[in-house]
Amino acid sequence: MQGILPHHIEAEQQLLGAILTNNDVYDRVASIITATHFYEPVHQRIYEIAAARIAKNALASPVTLKAFMEDDEGLKELGGAAYLARLAGAAISSFAARDYAQMIYDLAIRRELIRLGEDISAKAAKVDISSEPKEQIIEAEQSLYKLGEAGQADTGFQSFLKAVTGAVQNANAAYERGGGMAGVSTGLVDLDKKMGGLHPSDLIILAGRPSMGKTSLATNIAFNVAKAYKRGLKPDGSEGAVDGGVVGFFSLEMSAEQLASRILAEAAEISSHKIRQGDMDESEFRRLVQAAKDLEACPLYIDDTPALPISQLAARARRLKRTHGLDVLIIDYLQLCRGTAENRVNEIGEISMGMKAIAKELNIPVIALSQLSRQVENRDDKRPQLSDLRESGSIEQDADVVMFVYREEYYKEREKPGDHELDKIALWQEEMAPLYGKAEVILGKQRHGPIGIVDLSFEAKYTRFGNLVKDYQQGHEQAF
Repeated sequence: MQGILPHHIEAEQQLLGAILTNNDVYDRVASIITATHFYEPVHQRIYEIAAARIAKNALASPVTLKAFMEDDEGLKELGGAAYLARLAGAAISSFAARDYAQMIYDLAIRRELIRLGEDISAKAAKVDISSEPKEQIIEAEQSLYKLGEAGQADTGFQSFLKAVTGAVQNANAAYERGGGMAGVSTGLVDLDKKMGGLHPSDLIILAGRPSMGKTSLATNIAFNVAKAYKRGLKPDGSEGAVDGGVVGFFSLEMSAEQLASRILAEAAEISSHKIRQGDMDESEFRRLVQAAKDLEACPLYIDDTPALPISQLAARARRLKRTHGLDVLIIDYLQLCRGTAENRVNEIGEISMGMKAIAKELNIPVIALSQLSRQVENRDDKRPQLSDLRESGSIEQDADVVMFVYREEYYKEREKPGDHELDKIALWQEEMAPLYGKAEVILGKQRHGPIGIVDLSFEAKYTRFGNLVKDYQQGHEQAF
């Protein structure tokens, strides 16, 4: 038999009394509680009617409410109009109203937790072929997360003053960082300048043909963000990442070990091939051990479960945010996620919408890697375009930023003439020289900024992208 659910009738009576004697109290508590948070059904109806009258700038008092509740059977049982007068007599001071509202809210959450627990228990006990245990776990996690985030994610309308204050705070944060940076830094200066960093609630699509370095760029950004992580007080007074951030990495293609060896190669400056083969001299091995020690403290979390459904991916991201925090989420790659739609185009649409929803719900930038169609290879200029995105419609539509990785060096290498063709070899070497170790990140779409090309350096043996030294910087260095 179920015990009595947690509640506090006196607190409800005293808060309602305060509202009925001073309607201004309602404005103080409306952001904390709604009618459903009251335990007693009659109190729910009293609060609802009072709230409706106050919203119309009409008086809500025992006398005015009496007319609306004359036929209310529940109120009759409690004493009718005399009960409304008794509530007014039990009113608390308006200063204590928020504390009482918080108490009523907390008790309502406790009751909801008990109901949720019973619901989970009942579903688990019932063996149903259409409801797998894994699905029940995801469902339970989603319900718990919604309950935990109640009143936080669902902000409703906000005044322009509040919105503009938030915008000014972002601009101030960018100004404090020396300009050009409102979001999380990627660690790549020119890319940060063009994008203003990685912005919360943005879906960033990072696309490219195989061997262009999509995963390398994603791991570089992940490593840079995690390495720079510093915790402290944010401008809004909450605690969190003041620099860098906690990174979640869904590696649907590579194993966690393969991904870790790539990051180690970059950090230790040892070829990833050498790490895999164990072909290192003593100094390289020492650098590897030191890099591994430095990386231990980095808040970088890898999930290498293959073919994850988008619902499970969202549930795991929520769990990571709840347990360790989460500032940037990377998914490698979008087409390896699973949706529920039977049609592939609709499934991709569901996945890209789901990723944008994760970005907004958790208020973090989500970087999703994406494949490009083969039509790129048929053109003379192999620089990717938005139309090259596979099943592009929905991906392009949902993304805030679409960027392509392009390395002309890769294609030029494959045009190498035979060793006996000396004239052609010389010409090919001449054309290769300016391309060596260079890569382009093409911003094909950016909702909050300009599109264009960002030049980066690329060291293939360390699978590392870096900032490219400009000609004027080289001249500057030589002058000193």
